[in-house]
Amino acid sequence: MNIKILIIILLTIFSSSCSSSSYEATVEHVDLNRFMKKWYVIAGRFTFLEKGAHNAIEKYEYNTQKKRIDISFSFNKDGFEGPLKDIPQKGWIENTQTNAYWTVSPFWPLKFDYLVIALEENYSWTAIGVPSGKYLWIMSDRWNWTDEEINQVLEKLSKIGYPVNDIVRIPQKW
Repeated sequence: MNIKILIIILLTIFSSSCSSSSYEATVEHVDLNRFMKKWYVIAGRFTFLEKGAHNAIEKYEYNTQKKRIDISFSFNKDGFEGPLKDIPQKGWIENTQTNAYWTVSPFWPLKFDYLVIALEENYSWTAIGVPSGKYLWIMSDRWNWTDEEINQVLEKLSKIGYPVNDIVRIPQKW
């Protein structure tokens, strides 16, 4: 079987698991100018594509011509010296009143719901979830987080009803 067909089949299954609408709350507003930057992926519940990620970074850049967000997700695979992987994606803002509900696509025809469920007032960290609660990404504008800081974010997410079990920390060393 062609590997591209297999990936499409697997991602289609993955996307259907994300479409359950059990969690819909987002932050009240995202200032896109402040959000469009480099974020270190600190911890979360990840997809199979992110397995073995070290030094994970997600960069957002608003593409005014195409009215979308260009996303670059990169990491070293299976160690700090591992091969650099880059997963480019595209995002579209679905709720323009809050800018907190997007759809994101790694490639056509797949699109996944992307919810900004928590955001520090000074834009120093954010938490991204999906309606099913299956995945979670905690990201920061700095890489050297303590376990205590992660636990404080998890406590905030738990209070708003987002599942915080089985969290994995992404190794970061810069």
